[in-house]
Amino acid sequence: MGAGLVSRRSVRGRRRSRPMSEINVTPFVDVMLVLLIIFMVAAPLLTVGVPLELPRTAANPLPQPDERPLTIQLAADGRVFVQDEEVDPARLPALLAALARERRDEKVYLRADQGLPYGRVMEVMGALNAGGFRSIGLVTDPAAPASGDKAG
Repeated sequence: MGAGLVSRRSVRGRRRSRPMSEINVTPFVDVMLVLLIIFMVAAPLLTVGVPLELPRTAANPLPQPDERPLTIQLAADGRVFVQDEEVDPARLPALLAALARERRDEKVYLRADQGLPYGRVMEVMGALNAGGFRSIGLVTDPAAPASGDKAG
């Protein structure tokens, strides 16, 4: 009789130690939901582009670097100024390439008259990019209505 009891116990022990044939998907779903939330939050931060500020905004100014920032100005009549000196538009790309080599900060500020055609501003931005400047900030007039209403 004693032998029968031992065999029953060993059979019960085997049943208890058998692997489960069911898969618990709850932890898997939890991990997937957490990953989904992380990607939903991180995806907008991964967009690459030039930060633009449109004319007449109430945006806060960007922090100033240690050295005097490089400023390119486009007048309403089409003249181009680097800092305060007028520059021939034909020699602008060569001048910008030389400036990019000697400057530590690759940030450049572009000030353009709002009456200029969009294509002209894009030509200068293309010259800036070809010259080695990858961070272009467009300067706007801070005195503007915050609601975006048009002045009428």
